[in-house]
Amino acid sequence: MILPKDRDRRFVTIRRGGTLTDADHQLLALWAASCAEHVLDHFESAQPEDLRPRRAIEQVRAWVRREITMTQARNAAGHANAAARDLSGAARYAAYAAGQAAAVAHVAAHELGAAAYAIKAARAAVPEGKREIAGRLECRWQHDQLPDAIRELVLDDQRLRNEICWSVFDCWD
Repeated sequence: MILPKDRDRRFVTIRRGGTLTDADHQLLALWAASCAEHVLDHFESAQPEDLRPRRAIEQVRAWVRREITMTQARNAAGHANAAARDLSGAARYAAYAAGQAAAVAHVAAHELGAAAYAIKAARAAVPEGKREIAGRLECRWQHDQLPDAIRELVLDDQRLRNEICWSVFDCWD
């Protein structure tokens, strides 16, 4: 489980009683898509004919551009997650990262799921003795991609949810 038991109002849009602006929700979605896309090759090298995770990343970006509905992006998330089910290792985690990214359109707090699964993919893609450094490098790369407008929000979320996200965010600046 990567979502907290109690919803953080900072990740609930203003129109639903939270404090998240639409602009920041979109930035979270774009950042999550970038995190997932950064490790997508781990999936595509294992399953080159399966376009579901790539499509999920494209769909969340289309949602940001208001070209599709939240439901369409959420459905793409489900398809990316289905692509992961029969796989293991880096390919599986990369597909889950794509699914989590697309799910941000529905629940903004999925942004950490995309990042956490991307880190797990990076770790799983290298030999045992290099996994910790690979995870730290991926985490730092993700931090470098954070837009200023959401940087503190995401970093605080990582601190708060690190434990339920497999403690992958131990690379803070």
